[in-house]
Amino acid sequence: MTDTPVVPVLQARGLVKRYGQVTALDGADFDLMPGEVLAVIGDNGAGKTTLIKALTGAVQPDEGEIILEGAPVRFRDPLDARRHGIETVYQDLAVAASLDIASNMFLGRELRRRGLLGTVFRMLDHKRMRKESARHMAELKIGLPSLTQAVETLSGGQRQGVAVARAVAWAEHVVVMDEPTAALGVKESGQVLDMIRRVRDRGLPVILISHNMPHVFEIADRIHVQRLGRRVAQIRPGDHDMAEVVAIMTGALRVESGKDAVITDQDAARAIGLS
Repeated sequence: MTDTPVVPVLQARGLVKRYGQVTALDGADFDLMPGEVLAVIGDNGAGKTTLIKALTGAVQPDEGEIILEGAPVRFRDPLDARRHGIETVYQDLAVAASLDIASNMFLGRELRRRGLLGTVFRMLDHKRMRKESARHMAELKIGLPSLTQAVETLSGGQRQGVAVARAVAWAEHVVVMDEPTAALGVKESGQVLDMIRRVRDRGLPVILISHNMPHVFEIADRIHVQRLGRRVAQIRPGDHDMAEVVAIMTGALRVESGKDAVITDQDAARAIGLS
């Protein structure tokens, strides 16, 4: 009796993206497994932003293939990726500050009243949207004073909670979080990391883009290291310390599949710009 192989939720194979003479992605691969938090890290210019944009429909790769739940897909734009069940929490959160929490939860997906009031007069069902918003907030254990409160009156961590809850409410396959703790203090950052754990515990895999290595090591199940437009390593936080991961990211440390990381004088010189 053999174990059934686990199929990645989201994959990419050989992605290439060029901007004129600049190659942002140079045969990049990617694998997101079910129910995991996958951190994507890389130095400036490593291509991680372009990779994530390709996976979420913001850019179309020139070459390569994206596979969702075992089937090849090609996203025309971010709305197309959303229709395929991929939701993104951007660094600027993309919330409407003057609207209340429930309105932000259903932004662009507003529920209309049943019957003629909704079909003819196009009236919104605010009561149902507040009820559904409260349910999603409760499932993620996000405590907010009132769902009728304007988002602009919330703290940074509370706004992040609204954006995360909205993404989880609509995501069918993947939630992408871009630097979710970048502008937060220690306490609020901890709350956001707890939210990410709860999202994972609900069975939704999370792609986390972060420069904060302590947070990456605290929350990630695996780490995707991007360098010079391609994936150079997939590692587990318990297998390497932070200094080693930074060395892999800069090229001073080389990881070969199935082998321990090795470092050479040439690699180290290249990492610090001497060769």
